[in-house]
Amino acid sequence: MLRFTKRADYGLIAIHYIAVHEASGSVSAKRIAEEFRIPPELLAKILQRLAKQGLIVSQNGPKGGYALAHRPSEITVGQVLRALEGPLRIVSCFEDDTCPQMERCNIRRPVRKIQTAISYMLDTMSLAELTSEDVPEVFAIKA
Repeated sequence: MLRFTKRADYGLIAIHYIAVHEASGSVSAKRIAEEFRIPPELLAKILQRLAKQGLIVSQNGPKGGYALAHRPSEITVGQVLRALEGPLRIVSCFEDDTCPQMERCNIRRPVRKIQTAISYMLDTMSLAELTSEDVPEVFAIKA
Protein backbone atom coordinates (compact mmCIF):
# COMPACT_ATOMS: atom_id res chain seq x y z
CA MET A 1 0.00 0.00 0.00
CA LEU A 2 1.27 3.44 -0.85
CA ARG A 3 1.12 5.81 2.08
CA PHE A 4 2.85 8.86 3.49
CA THR A 5 5.10 8.53 6.51
CA LYS A 6 4.12 10.47 9.64
CA ARG A 7 6.90 12.92 8.82
CA ALA A 8 5.52 13.53 5.31
CA ASP A 9 1.96 13.72 6.59
CA TYR A 10 2.81 16.21 9.32
CA GLY A 11 5.05 18.19 6.96
CA LEU A 12 2.26 18.60 4.41
CA ILE A 13 -0.18 19.54 7.16
CA ALA A 14 2.25 22.16 8.50
CA ILE A 15 3.23 23.75 5.18
CA HIS A 16 -0.40 23.75 4.04
CA TYR A 17 -1.37 25.53 7.27
CA ILE A 18 1.42 28.06 6.76
CA ALA A 19 0.25 28.64 3.16
CA VAL A 20 -3.40 29.08 4.17
CA HIS A 21 -2.43 31.60 6.86
CA GLU A 22 0.30 33.44 4.95
CA ALA A 23 -1.74 36.66 4.75
CA SER A 24 -1.68 36.83 8.56
CA GLY A 25 2.11 36.69 8.75
CA SER A 26 4.29 33.96 10.17
CA VAL A 27 2.84 30.98 12.01
CA SER A 28 4.41 29.60 15.18
CA ALA A 29 5.39 25.96 15.47
CA LYS A 30 3.50 25.88 18.78
CA ARG A 31 0.28 26.96 17.06
CA ILE A 32 0.61 24.23 14.40
CA ALA A 33 1.50 21.57 16.98
CA GLU A 34 -1.47 22.47 19.17
CA GLU A 35 -3.93 22.80 16.27
CA PHE A 36 -3.11 19.36 14.85
CA ARG A 37 -1.84 17.60 17.99
CA ILE A 38 1.57 16.99 16.44
CA PRO A 39 4.41 16.23 18.90
CA PRO A 40 6.31 19.55 19.15
CA GLU A 41 9.77 17.92 18.94
CA LEU A 42 8.86 16.06 15.76
CA LEU A 43 7.28 19.16 14.23
CA ALA A 44 10.40 21.21 15.04
CA LYS A 45 12.56 18.70 13.12
CA ILE A 46 10.15 18.72 10.19
CA LEU A 47 10.09 22.53 10.02
CA GLN A 48 13.90 22.61 10.22
CA ARG A 49 14.12 20.29 7.21
CA LEU A 50 11.66 22.39 5.23
CA ALA A 51 13.63 25.53 6.11
CA LYS A 52 16.96 23.91 5.25
CA GLN A 53 15.57 23.03 1.80
CA GLY A 54 14.46 26.65 1.30
CA LEU A 55 10.72 25.99 1.27
CA ILE A 56 9.93 27.97 4.42
CA VAL A 57 11.76 30.65 6.37
CA SER A 58 12.06 31.01 10.11
CA GLN A 59 11.46 34.42 11.66
CA ASN A 60 12.65 35.18 15.17
CA GLY A 61 11.11 37.54 17.68
CA PRO A 62 7.83 37.94 19.51
CA LYS A 63 5.84 37.70 16.27
CA GLY A 64 8.18 35.07 14.88
CA GLY A 65 7.36 31.75 13.38
CA TYR A 66 7.42 30.26 9.90
CA ALA A 67 6.41 31.63 6.53
CA LEU A 68 6.68 30.33 2.99
CA ALA A 69 9.92 31.15 1.22
CA HIS A 70 8.10 31.31 -2.14
CA ARG A 71 4.56 31.83 -3.37
CA PRO A 72 2.31 28.78 -2.90
CA SER A 73 2.12 28.38 -6.68
CA GLU A 74 5.91 27.94 -6.80
CA ILE A 75 6.19 25.14 -4.23
CA THR A 76 5.15 21.64 -5.28
CA VAL A 77 4.01 18.73 -3.18
CA GLY A 78 6.93 16.76 -4.66
CA GLN A 79 9.42 19.33 -3.34
CA VAL A 80 7.91 19.11 0.14
CA LEU A 81 7.96 15.30 0.18
CA ARG A 82 11.55 15.11 -1.13
CA ALA A 83 12.68 17.68 1.45
CA LEU A 84 11.31 15.42 4.18
CA GLU A 85 11.89 11.92 2.79
CA GLY A 86 14.55 12.15 0.10
CA PRO A 87 13.98 10.53 -3.30
CA LEU A 88 10.47 9.24 -3.86
CA ARG A 89 10.45 5.54 -4.69
CA ILE A 90 7.48 3.17 -4.62
CA VAL A 91 9.74 0.11 -4.62
CA SER A 92 13.22 -0.28 -3.17
CA CYS A 93 14.74 -1.96 -6.25
CA PHE A 94 14.94 1.42 -8.01
CA GLU A 95 17.40 2.51 -5.35
CA ASP A 96 19.74 -0.43 -5.51
CA ASP A 97 20.33 -3.17 -8.06
CA THR A 98 20.75 -5.99 -5.55
CA CYS A 99 17.21 -7.32 -5.91
CA PRO A 100 17.26 -11.13 -6.14
CA GLN A 101 14.46 -10.94 -8.72
CA MET A 102 16.32 -8.56 -11.04
CA GLU A 103 16.93 -11.07 -13.86
CA ARG A 104 13.39 -12.49 -13.72
CA CYS A 105 11.44 -9.36 -12.84
CA ASN A 106 8.51 -8.84 -15.17
CA ILE A 107 7.07 -5.74 -13.51
CA ARG A 108 10.06 -3.40 -13.53
CA ARG A 109 8.87 -1.42 -16.57
CA PRO A 110 5.22 -1.21 -15.48
CA VAL A 111 6.25 -0.12 -11.98
CA ARG A 112 8.57 2.49 -13.48
CA LYS A 113 5.55 3.87 -15.40
CA ILE A 114 3.59 4.09 -12.17
CA GLN A 115 6.55 5.77 -10.45
CA THR A 116 6.80 8.31 -13.28
CA ALA A 117 3.08 9.09 -13.13
CA ILE A 118 3.13 9.56 -9.36
CA SER A 119 6.24 11.77 -9.54
CA TYR A 120 4.69 13.84 -12.32
CA MET A 121 1.50 14.41 -10.32
CA LEU A 122 3.43 15.37 -7.17
CA ASP A 123 5.78 17.64 -9.13
CA THR A 124 2.97 19.49 -10.89
CA MET A 125 0.63 19.92 -7.92
CA SER A 126 1.44 23.13 -6.07
CA LEU A 127 0.58 24.27 -2.56
CA ALA A 128 -1.76 26.76 -4.20
CA GLU A 129 -3.73 23.82 -5.59
CA LEU A 130 -3.81 22.18 -2.15
CA THR A 131 -5.28 25.34 -0.64
CA SER A 132 -7.93 25.65 -3.34
CA GLU A 133 -11.41 24.29 -2.67
CA ASP A 134 -11.85 22.34 -5.91
CA VAL A 135 -10.42 18.90 -6.45
CA PRO A 136 -9.49 18.21 -10.07
CA GLU A 137 -11.74 15.48 -11.47
CA VAL A 138 -8.73 13.31 -12.24
CA PHE A 139 -7.86 13.28 -8.51
CA ALA A 140 -11.38 13.08 -7.12
CA ILE A 141 -12.26 9.80 -5.46
CA LYS A 142 -15.26 8.21 -7.11
CA ALA A 143 -17.84 6.87 -4.68
